[in-house]
Amino acid sequence: MEETFAAFSKFGDTKSTGKELDNKKFSKLCKETGIMGKLVTSTDVDIIFSKYKPKGGRTITVKEFGVILDELSAKRFPKKSAEDAKVAMRDLVTGKAPGTKGTTKVTKKGATGRLTDTSKYTGSHKERFDADGKGKGIEGREDVIEDDGYVVGYTNKGTYDEDHDKE
Repeated sequence: MEETFAAFSKFGDTKSTGKELDNKKFSKLCKETGIMGKLVTSTDVDIIFSKYKPKGGRTITVKEFGVILDELSAKRFPKKSAEDAKVAMRDLVTGKAPGTKGTTKVTKKGATGRLTDTSKYTGSHKERFDADGKGKGIEGREDVIEDDGYVVGYTNKGTYDEDHDKE
């Protein structure tokens, strides 16, 4: 349960320590772990979060998270005993990690497909990508100077010995 709390706490926030969870991330946790549904609504989640967060604060800790789960378990599992509902709620949450379900996907329709197809690039832009369409990195953006004794652009590099017999 603590691992799930820390994972959702750190999701999308590089400065997070994983010890505090705000309402937005708590709602995401409830949606993705299956706590929120027909019996537990987003309104219920917001109300109970506000009930247990410190006065003037915006986040909850792992201790408060456990208390909130215990209270939500009775509403989420109304036909189970209080103890069974708490165990079932812990099982729902344990081992889960935040996902990126519903995020914006890259489209390949219309002009976007044509503009992002690297096989149709020409000129200096074509040199930035290999045959598979993957970027070459720094080699594709800067002229790398080779110190091999040949002038830039010489195409028959390394063929002198083949063309001239050694006698």
